[in-house]
Amino acid sequence: MSFVTCQLCPKQCRIAPGQSGECRIRINLDGRLRAVTYGRPCSLHVDPIEKKPLFHFLPGSAIFSIATVGCNLHCTNCQNWEISQANPEEEPAYLCPPEQVIALAGEEGCRSVAFTYTDPVVFYEFALETSLQARAAGLRNVLVTAGYVNEDPWRRLCRVTDAANIDLKFFSDRLYREVCGATLKPVQDALVIAKEEGVWVEVTNLVIPTLNDDERSIRCLARFVHDHLGPETPLHFSRFFPRYRLKNLPPTSPKRLLRAREIAREVGLHYVYVGNVPGSGGETTRCPGCGAELIPRVGYRLGEIRIREGRCLSCDRPTEGVFE
Repeated sequence: MSFVTCQLCPKQCRIAPGQSGECRIRINLDGRLRAVTYGRPCSLHVDPIEKKPLFHFLPGSAIFSIATVGCNLHCTNCQNWEISQANPEEEPAYLCPPEQVIALAGEEGCRSVAFTYTDPVVFYEFALETSLQARAAGLRNVLVTAGYVNEDPWRRLCRVTDAANIDLKFFSDRLYREVCGATLKPVQDALVIAKEEGVWVEVTNLVIPTLNDDERSIRCLARFVHDHLGPETPLHFSRFFPRYRLKNLPPTSPKRLLRAREIAREVGLHYVYVGNVPGSGGETTRCPGCGAELIPRVGYRLGEIRIREGRCLSCDRPTEGVFE
């Protein structure tokens, strides 16, 4: 009996013949590891790039978004659990190889392609080949990921990636283990590596009542982003709503999210956002120098973008990001 060990993520699943790893889609077939969702996405959508969320990368543009089933994490609060925790034979899929993804993105007038909804780490080969072809076609590549991946494959993928929103779910190894079935350190490493490889990085933290909403946890997380990724790195605090297997907790209070933003600003981060709280003003990009509104936002609706050649129109201070 020939076992195969997957080297893609820190779990390094040892897989028996005919069986899959924890992600459900990487299967030992005749002694070789196969990603059975290659070219078979279960989701194809055109999204506003702000939905990823990316606020400093081609704001206001459309992005072609794809996903396959499967994930190497098992978060009890997953918002896309119907596909992330599904087996590949359980969910309908499109036959859509990389060249077809690129063609569809062009037909829809998208400037970039996102690998999102579940986690591109597990459909790695599909994401990598599609990214290579997208680059050749003049499109940008975006990853929306939990960043639970080993260094070598991650660096290779980052080198064909333009921007990423990476979840930093907790600043606690215990909570990573209990809620996600993962660990903290590989995610921290993935964030730092992405910056080293020249990827534009934005970070999302879902603030969950009683788990990671205390001020000490928020301050530690914000300080890590500031010290290891840079004060220019956007940090998105997102509101939790009960779902999947974590329905016993209440939604995050808007007051708590706004306090999280205050704490991150106190730490020294320039761009801190609050998500899923319409009307709070927490989605608008402001100049860290003069405080002027640079990109007003309400949900996915944008006002006038007051950035020219990467600089604030009011005070001429550089505004970090990719603006064209």
